[in-house]
Amino acid sequence: MPTLSDLGQLPKRLVLGRPVSSARAGESLLPKRLALPVFASDPLSSVAYATQEILIVLTLAGTAFLFLAPWLAVAVVLLLTVVVLSYRQVVHAYPSGGGDYEVAMKNHGQFAGLTVASALLTDYVLTVAVSVSAGTDNIISAFPGLNQHRVLIAVGLVALLAAANLRGLRESGRTFAFPTYLFVTGILVMIGTGLVRDLFTDDPVVAESAAWSITPEPGYGQLAGLALVFFVLRAFASGCTALTGVEAIANGVPAFRPPKGRNAATTLAWMGGLAAVMFAGVTALALHADVRYAQNTCDLVGFPGDCETDPQRTVIAQLAAATFGGDTSIGFFAIQAATALVLVLAANTAFNGFPLLGSVLAQDRFMPRQLHTRGDKLVYSNGILLLAGFAALLIVAFDGDPNRLIQMYIVGVFTSFSIGQWGMVRHWKRELRSAEDPDARRRMRRAQGINAVGGTLTTVVLLIIVVTKFTHGAWLVILVMPIIFLLMRGINRHYSDVSRQLVPDSDARTLPSKVHAVVLVSKVHKPTLRALAFARATRPDALTALTVNVDDAETRQLQAAWDRYDIPVPLTVLESPFREVTRPVVDYVRDIRRSSPRELVVVFVPQYVVGHWWENLLHNQSALRLRTRLQFQPGVMITSVPWQLESSVGRDEDGGNGRTAPGDLRRGLTADQESNPHG
Repeated sequence: MPTLSDLGQLPKRLVLGRPVSSARAGESLLPKRLALPVFASDPLSSVAYATQEILIVLTLAGTAFLFLAPWLAVAVVLLLTVVVLSYRQVVHAYPSGGGDYEVAMKNHGQFAGLTVASALLTDYVLTVAVSVSAGTDNIISAFPGLNQHRVLIAVGLVALLAAANLRGLRESGRTFAFPTYLFVTGILVMIGTGLVRDLFTDDPVVAESAAWSITPEPGYGQLAGLALVFFVLRAFASGCTALTGVEAIANGVPAFRPPKGRNAATTLAWMGGLAAVMFAGVTALALHADVRYAQNTCDLVGFPGDCETDPQRTVIAQLAAATFGGDTSIGFFAIQAATALVLVLAANTAFNGFPLLGSVLAQDRFMPRQLHTRGDKLVYSNGILLLAGFAALLIVAFDGDPNRLIQMYIVGVFTSFSIGQWGMVRHWKRELRSAEDPDARRRMRRAQGINAVGGTLTTVVLLIIVVTKFTHGAWLVILVMPIIFLLMRGINRHYSDVSRQLVPDSDARTLPSKVHAVVLVSKVHKPTLRALAFARATRPDALTALTVNVDDAETRQLQAAWDRYDIPVPLTVLESPFREVTRPVVDYVRDIRRSSPRELVVVFVPQYVVGHWWENLLHNQSALRLRTRLQFQPGVMITSVPWQLESSVGRDEDGGNGRTAPGDLRRGLTADQESNPHG
């Protein structure tokens, strides 16, 4: 029969399942086929909006500059290739899972390490917010009537993701593998079908928006010179969203099966190849199909709905409808379902990366120690919950609009890219000093060259992103990152101060000269007598029964009862003209310490154990206040003497099945007396 304790754990068990033993930690390690969807779903899914982001910027000037889209896509693919090659060096050199944070900390120092950490933590939160919002956008493209519930749907999906991740890494991998592979297959089939129709048949793919024209935004009608360069760079920066999540594999190396470094590097190569092919294919198909997508729906001349309230279909939705025969075809709904699923589940990259990074930071004392603790399912539960909470706040604050959220995106990613790659250049320089084998030195120089190229390109792109996106939302990330940086420094300083204070000194083993026990008395009843008995059992050098006179009549009654029961400890009465209880007791204890600094004062506080939450409001309030004040007094120990009231009987784990409960001895009951209290 389930106990009350078991029933209290029921909601948690329904969400998380049964706890997993620490001995099974090795079973949660991932093979490559599951690690790919777990850690690479973010960069793979970004093809669903990376092309769209390029088009949004280019169409600010109408359709005049759409011819630049393929060249921008080529630049993004080249950058992706360099970054993937660079991170393959990282996972081999630093397989412990710290990623760019560990690289920066070991090669640049604390300042750079914390800069990377603040960038990654910010970007992980944005990854969840952007991915879930973009997934919701694709759901709405299939079912436009849901547009008014956008925020509610997105927040609900974040909660669902958090629950899935709290169940454990292996379960998450299996949960996310099918949608990711379905999305990859669906996109490749759509690209192949569309391009074959365009190139080899008389039935080309034509988007529903192909016949629309676009009104340029004010100030974008005539672009030339530096304005045009800035415009093109901004479009390129938006396309770089295709690189988000690449670093997650480097941060998640410990989750791979051995050999960890080699398996992570292989998964990186798979991810890079798939992402490049899918992004290039979607961009090519979108241009062949003449897709029109604008930042402001009302700039679309020919848009059939109400531009103020009706959403545009996403680029992927337009391509799926054009390729598979309209927005009622099975192919359209299959692509939309797979895209929405993988975009939502792409947030899983952050749900794996954020807790792992938080654990590393907590171990290094830059984050609260609670983030280093694994939960029931061997995952970092506190990190998962923290990430979900911040992502939900962002979604609510920005109305779940991916176009607004994405403007803050990738600043943190390229900050960590740049610092990490230059850190790897230093790493290989240090390794070359001690390497003597010619083949090893050749490999190191090749790796150093790759990281140098990666560092140069990502630094240039970071500058482009900051300059072109600053006024469009990037300023918020640039503001938040220093705040997180200072917070981590403050946490580290606190932990260091505490460690310094707790180092044993020469007096650590010196016994107190005397022990003075003080028992707080409010009435002559069983809890008070039990507290006195416990205090006497400790054999203190001095014992004081202490009460505070807040009412003369009640105090006289207490003294009379004290004499009547012939209690062998004198009762000390403290006067309190202002009817306070806490201050006179604290002052009395402080006077004892002042008169004898090496004397230990132990204060015994009788306290009721109740069975219902509301009973706490009726009892123990004075005891709580006294404990709170006394704990700040040096050389003072507080000992609670619990007394179980009848309402608490049966609340123990045994369920009170006729056996002696933990509180029975304190109440003076045996098992027989409990079953017949009047006998």
